[in-house]
Amino acid sequence: MAYMINDTCIACGACESVCPVEAISQGDEFYEIDPDVCVECKEHFDEPQCADVCPTESCVPLED
Repeated sequence: MAYMINDTCIACGACESVCPVEAISQGDEFYEIDPDVCVECKEHFDEPQCADVCPTESCVPLED
């Protein structure tokens, strides 16, 4: 399952630079995670880095 950024994002950009697969980009209102690229940082880190650095806890698992 990939991660997503919800509407509590303040567009600080902290998440974009920590993504090891460059799945995060600036959207119209806030940052977005491409679910087809996101690997939840598996094989890179123990925890998803976007969620670790997000000051508003906006990076959450994508709901099915």
